[in-house]
Amino acid sequence: MTCPLVYSPECRRYDFGGGHPLNSRRLELATDLLRELGLLERHGVVPPRVASDEELGWVHSAEYVAAVRALSERPDHPLLSRLYGFGPGDNPPFRGMHEAAATIVGGALVAAEGIASGAFLHAFHISGGLHHAQRAQASGFCVYNDVAVACEFFRRRGWRVLYVDADAHHGDGTQALFYDTDEVLTLSLHETGRYLFPGTGEPEELGEGRGYGFSVNVPLLPLTDDASWVECFECVVPPVARAFRPDVVVTQHGCDTHRRDPLTDLGCTVYTAEYFARRMHELSHELCDGRWLATGGGGYDIWLTVPRAWTLVYGVVSHQDVPDEVPDTWRQRWRPLAPVDLPRRMREDPSSDAPPVVRAQNLETADRVTRRVLEILGGRA
Repeated sequence: MTCPLVYSPECRRYDFGGGHPLNSRRLELATDLLRELGLLERHGVVPPRVASDEELGWVHSAEYVAAVRALSERPDHPLLSRLYGFGPGDNPPFRGMHEAAATIVGGALVAAEGIASGAFLHAFHISGGLHHAQRAQASGFCVYNDVAVACEFFRRRGWRVLYVDADAHHGDGTQALFYDTDEVLTLSLHETGRYLFPGTGEPEELGEGRGYGFSVNVPLLPLTDDASWVECFECVVPPVARAFRPDVVVTQHGCDTHRRDPLTDLGCTVYTAEYFARRMHELSHELCDGRWLATGGGGYDIWLTVPRAWTLVYGVVSHQDVPDEVPDTWRQRWRPLAPVDLPRRMREDPSSDAPPVVRAQNLETADRVTRRVLEILGGRA
């Protein structure tokens, strides 16, 4: 079975325009680095497709999909431009938006279909991870929620889905779409919403009805470093995953946890990106025969962080060693456009400089969350 990268240049059409934080050049930089390192030769690159309206309707309302289509044709539509979460700022509508966003969803479905059929063991949908989109609202640079559609694809096949989100921003859209089901467990480690968009993701958000206990949140304090992030991950994710017993794992690898990211306040390095991928890889083999769909996500330091972080993630997904040196050919090719000196090392030493009170409070939160969720899940067994 192969472990492909799901991608094509068509994915870069999902772009809100100059000056917007979500710059699709990050995909070009990352895939070019993967290609330069020879990491795409073993398993290849699988292109996405365009998701159908029916598939989008698994998690989005028909009215919302129709509105996105209309705004794709006329971004300045006088009635729709400020409805459904669109407008100046985070989610400005653009021409061709529906097709671009449906292609991102289609990439998640190509990955999910390959995993379900046994053609793929793992897959990395690098342009995916648009986890803020709600049933009838765009949010946080996200038009359609590709990870939720992938989770729903697996759920409709009777599989229990473990979704783990490592983005610095809470995966609120995906959580909301599965808040009342026990078939999808959503688990998010993120910067606390007291300081960061979308302002949600508190430990008390546990789900409702049959879904009570199947929404898990670990809000982390600003300045959280690699050491604290890893400590919290190990406290929560492995025991909750084992208690849930998934049939497939879906992960979101936003790398805006990095201390250089301009939109967040955490203090991690690319060490956390590789660590998270490696541990989820191990858990997927331990719990569900390796069935694992990984996606991209946030990441707004496009020159220094995103290419390295997602290269390290795909190295884990594809069972390939990533060298410690960034190829000089890649650095030379992008140097004329880069506003900074491009990195020479692929990895960084793990950070451990968070104030002691941050580490203590993070671990207390993680331990409290774990004990409560395991109590609920144990009662449901």
